[in-house]
Amino acid sequence: MRSIVAFALLLALSPLAAAQEKPAPAKRTEAEIAAIAKIRELGAHILEVAQNDPRLDVAFHLQADAFKDECLEPVKTLKATVVMLNLRGTKVSDAGLAHVKELTELTHLHLEKTPVTDAGLDNVKDLQKLEYLNLYGTAITDAGLEKLAGLKNLKKLYLWQTKVTDAGVEKLKQALPNLKIDRGTDEKKEEPKAEEKKPEEKKEEKKEEKKEDKK
Repeated sequence: MRSIVAFALLLALSPLAAAQEKPAPAKRTEAEIAAIAKIRELGAHILEVAQNDPRLDVAFHLQADAFKDECLEPVKTLKATVVMLNLRGTKVSDAGLAHVKELTELTHLHLEKTPVTDAGLDNVKDLQKLEYLNLYGTAITDAGLEKLAGLKNLKKLYLWQTKVTDAGVEKLKQALPNLKIDRGTDEKKEEPKAEEKKPEEKKEEKKEEKKEDKK
């Protein structure tokens, strides 16, 4: 009898336990809700990082042609929750990155194939939680790399088709020894060593040289 009562009690409590385990929806202010709606209205994608993670991933790259610096204005309202921002291929300017400067929770930033220059990195250099930065196909030089030296959490940096030099990259590596820098095909490659000839081949060469001397 006791086992039946215990079983019935367990069945009654199961839905309650399941409800408690289910993550509660993120509580957002009216301003945040309005900002999310505005970002979607602009054609950008904005999603929560995971079902139980209210942090946000914002991507403008699918509407790159329609992008203007002003599109980043509503993103600032979400500065406490935006951790990923994709501006790949957009026309974001150095001045436009001033909006990004306030996204202090940002961990991933895509700026590849944008007009961004060294000056724009003034708005990136203080994003202390940044772990990933893609600058592929930009006009960044060694002067820009120097501005990244204070990003102690930066783990991955893409520099394909930029104007950086080996010396500039090496200097940044010294400042951030745990940083992995990917320069793609721009990386300096060692010249292939000449294939060592076999002893038999060397003997044949000497014979040929002697024959030539006799002629």
